Amino acid sequence: MKYVDGFVVPVPKKKIDEYKKIARKMGKIMKEHGALDYVECVAEDVKKGKITSFPQAVKLKRTETVVFSWISFKTRKHRDRVWEKAMNDPRMKDLMDPKGMPFDGQRMFFGGFEVMVKY
Repeated sequence: MKYVDGFVVPVPKKKIDEYKKIARKMGKIMKEHGALDYVECVAEDVKKGKITSFPQAVKLKRTETVVFSWISFKTRKHRDRVWEKAMNDPRMKDLMDPKGMPFDGQRMFFGGFEVMVKY
């Protein structure tokens, strides 16, 4: 069954271009190592909710926006193999350095999901 890793991260609006550069590099690496899709989306119609919302989930600041991303794989096993290859790729070293990330990684959330319905 198809598998997806999903990510939600707060990114300072002034650092969106920097984030986009990193995302392009990351996407290229993930695709080269076998990911089916790599998608990064910036919030356009995301409002703070009364009980929960994307802005609340990441404790969004006024100067930030939300980025929602996913990477798709054939299966969970395929995802594990792709991530292992990607994490051993020397190009990933700089991308994974917390000091060089244009966002607060402590407020990012992510997880792996088995696809339940797809049209």
